[in-house]
Amino acid sequence: MTYPQPRIPTHRLTILITAVLLALASMIAPGVQAATPSVMLLDIDGAITPVVANYVERGLRDAERVGASAVVLRMNTPGGLSSAMNDITTDIFASPVPVIVYVAPSGARAGSAGVYITYAAHVAAMAPSTNIGSATPVFLDDSGQPQDADDAMTQKVVNDAVAQIRGFAEARGRNADWAEQAVREAANITAQQALELNVIDLIAPDLPTLLDQVDGRTVETAAGPVTLQTRGAEIRTEGMGLGEQFFQLISDPSIAYILLSLGMLGIFLELANPGSILPGVLGGIFVLLALFSLGSLDVNWAGVLLMGFGFLLFVADVYVTSHGVLTIGGIAAFALGSIMLMNSTTVPAMQISKLVVAVVTILVAGFFMFIVGAVAKARLRRASTGREGLIGAIGTVRQPLAPEGYVFVEGELWRATSPAGPLEPGTSVRVIAVNGLTLTVMPAESEQALAAGQGA
Repeated sequence: MTYPQPRIPTHRLTILITAVLLALASMIAPGVQAATPSVMLLDIDGAITPVVANYVERGLRDAERVGASAVVLRMNTPGGLSSAMNDITTDIFASPVPVIVYVAPSGARAGSAGVYITYAAHVAAMAPSTNIGSATPVFLDDSGQPQDADDAMTQKVVNDAVAQIRGFAEARGRNADWAEQAVREAANITAQQALELNVIDLIAPDLPTLLDQVDGRTVETAAGPVTLQTRGAEIRTEGMGLGEQFFQLISDPSIAYILLSLGMLGIFLELANPGSILPGVLGGIFVLLALFSLGSLDVNWAGVLLMGFGFLLFVADVYVTSHGVLTIGGIAAFALGSIMLMNSTTVPAMQISKLVVAVVTILVAGFFMFIVGAVAKARLRRASTGREGLIGAIGTVRQPLAPEGYVFVEGELWRATSPAGPLEPGTSVRVIAVNGLTLTVMPAESEQALAAGQGA
């Protein structure tokens, strides 16, 4: 007896095959994704500031989130703030994603704080014709001036900096002795010398070459050993946001100084002309932005206070008759404060441009000398309105003054008296006094009237 063979419905077979294919695709997809690694590129071009530190922290966090194979910090910096530098090096050592510091392009440098960041990197590289060094810290005393290198406290700070960078060198297997020379003696070397002295790991002319050269290296990260897979990796550039770019721009000491000067000028104009509103609003915004910028820099706050005191003297001279003494004092205070700010640090990246200080000081001095001159002329000028404005005015008799009548002065008819005796209609008279609504007049051609008018 023959039994029919069981048959699987066609639609069920289609569903089964589709499920198997989807399962295979889900298993294959991770392998395909892993075959195309990505590298996050962050650009540091300029001084190391808190804004840059926040940018690097965000970039490292994003690289970990997207599973990047490595982060490249392409760096060209003259140095910057030690506090911002410490934040960056701490983030590098805590990063589970390998960090490659690449001093580039040709002509770039890793100065001061840049040396520490390079030593902290898992891989350190430089482009040809670049240099690294001059990592001697510069610290300020209580007045904001650079301390003497022989000062005991400064020596302690230098020793601390040496210990810090030697620790970086030992952790990354780099030349610790040269690192100490860079701190104590401000040593500076080229990319080729850095490679020969084991300060960096390699020299690469461009970023693709760099990624090819470091591929396969194993580095120690916060998450353990990681083998770099960077050959042919997709480069994902993460730049600063608009807000970060703006705050990095105003972190420039010269721009902060200009903002402070403009802000104080705006507040002065508001105080000198109450109700103007716009100068006061802009002035307040500029001053607050300048204080934000200066607060993140090594500045001499005595210099900032001196500049502010100078503007207070300018305001006072508008309301007090000092014959220019207050303005001269204000210019002197502003200039001294500017010089103190300019000399707050010897780190080039943190210095205010001498040209900017000179130009702004000259413009401020010229502006306030002009203002004070205009105020002085206004005070000396004979009043042209009100009772005082009538003294010396010329009028014509309309009704006989015997001794009291009416005169026509400044387009109006006034009651008037004449101590010179009766005056007939049509006689030209000069006002010598005002008593309530009655004028005292003298014949205009009279020498006595002329003298009286001038004396008034």
